[in-house]
Amino acid sequence: QVHLVESGGDSVMPGGTLTLSCIASGDTDNSRCMAWFRQAPGKEREGIAAIYTGDGSTRYADSVKGRFTISQDNAKNTVYLQMNSLKPEDTAMYYCAARPTRQTWRNMLYQGTYNYWGQGTQVTVSS
Repeated sequence: QVHLVESGGDSVMPGGTLTLSCIASGDTDNSRCMAWFRQAPGKEREGIAAIYTGDGSTRYADSVKGRFTISQDNAKNTVYLQMNSLKPEDTAMYYCAARPTRQTWRNMLYQGTYNYWGQGTQVTVSS
């Protein structure tokens, strides 16, 4: 079992910057691939960034590429999401997710491929 805890969500102004953290505990052998998803009220959950801790490879959704950066600190079992140039449409509940293996690059942003989920942290972007 893997336990994931997100933190860092806040209310910020458009154009602002925010960094989210996700700490993994338990059997971290089952969290070699980690990702960030988000879901706004009334909308489907969207995969936005993923990282494979085995080699550091990453994948981003087009909606956040160039603005968001996913990174890892393996010694701390922690994954980060730095969010720059935030827009009101980025407002959502952000979830951390994990799966045991990389699987394929193409499915790194598919929610159905992830086994473990955190409780979420709210990000609100407004003036």
